[in-house]
Amino acid sequence: MPKFEVYTDKSGKYRFRLKAKNGEIVATGQGYATKAGCMNGIKSVKNNAMDAEIVEIETPSEEE
Repeated sequence: MPKFEVYTDKSGKYRFRLKAKNGEIVATGQGYATKAGCMNGIKSVKNNAMDAEIVEIETPSEEE
């Protein structure tokens, strides 16, 4: 089963990562000051990802 993992980084901030059922990390969250903020970040991803549009952004060439 896919899962969100919540952990603290070296600076003491809360972060999450989303792991696919094969264990591969497919998404990571920013650093949050509180665990509640981190949990809200997960909730936001869960609520918004279902309707998210896929937009391809072209990288400018080195000449531009």
